[in-house]
Amino acid sequence: MRGIILAGGTGSRLLPITRGTSKQLLPVYDKPMIYYPLSVLMLAGVRDILVISSPGDLPQYRELLGDGSAIGIRLSYAVQEKPRGIAEAFLVGADHIGDGPVALVLGDNVFHGAGFAELLRPHRSHTDGCVLFGYAVRDPERYGVAEVDEGGRLLSIEEKPDHPKSDLAITGLYLYDNDVVSVARGLRPSARGELEITDVNREYLARGKASLVNLGRGLAWLDTGTHDSLLEASQYIKTIEHRQGVRVACIEEVAVRMGYIDPDQCHRLGAGLASSGYGQYVMRVAEDVRRSAGRAPSGAGLSGPLPAR
Repeated sequence: MRGIILAGGTGSRLLPITRGTSKQLLPVYDKPMIYYPLSVLMLAGVRDILVISSPGDLPQYRELLGDGSAIGIRLSYAVQEKPRGIAEAFLVGADHIGDGPVALVLGDNVFHGAGFAELLRPHRSHTDGCVLFGYAVRDPERYGVAEVDEGGRLLSIEEKPDHPKSDLAITGLYLYDNDVVSVARGLRPSARGELEITDVNREYLARGKASLVNLGRGLAWLDTGTHDSLLEASQYIKTIEHRQGVRVACIEEVAVRMGYIDPDQCHRLGAGLASSGYGQYVMRVAEDVRRSAGRAPSGAGLSGPLPAR
């Protein structure tokens, strides 16, 4: 499975702080927002990832993330000339997707919780239909809403309904088989001139190939689209990190614990950021993994090859 992070849009609800930078480069507490969706894909075992953004913002992502080799993954980049809807990501990224399944995550979505990685991994080899992820919210009329039966079977999907049939919002993480490219090509723009992800999901539902995983109360899905929600997300991350002594969405830690890089590589990455608490944390993680591995030789059994293109 390959991955796509859609980091486009104008960030108009966050003006003026997005006037000079992409929304997904803004900090959520102690790290750039895009670290959060990137860590989601890495935790799911996805290592070949395309970042899509606007022509003016893409160079900043290249500067921040490079080609991904430092953390044992492969990153590539593509331009979305104008915000024409989430579903356009499958057209922009068609060559990247190739003939396999794809995971799409929105660049402004934050997921957190114990067991989240384990929840994702069984779906990594998903090759038939689509898998959506639902989360109970108090204001479902702001989102795409999923209706499910008592057994959890997906019955309907509505986009920002006035009278929601449930409180289950569809989050910004989507898994699809390879048919998603042809489905996206067959879409017509909505009244607002965009290719809607809800229309993609409805097509899969009509084919009987859409399912929904309820994230439940043990996990958190955070919105960062407004000034208040961005601040609330930062406060949430700060609270978790201070109480638990861990860093949420630390991509270097994800890389070393997933075996994408070895502890020595991880330590070097932390040393490059040693003047910050983040860098010091990365070095401590490297030492912890090294101890847990019984002081194995550098790289022994800890790093694996990149997936073939």
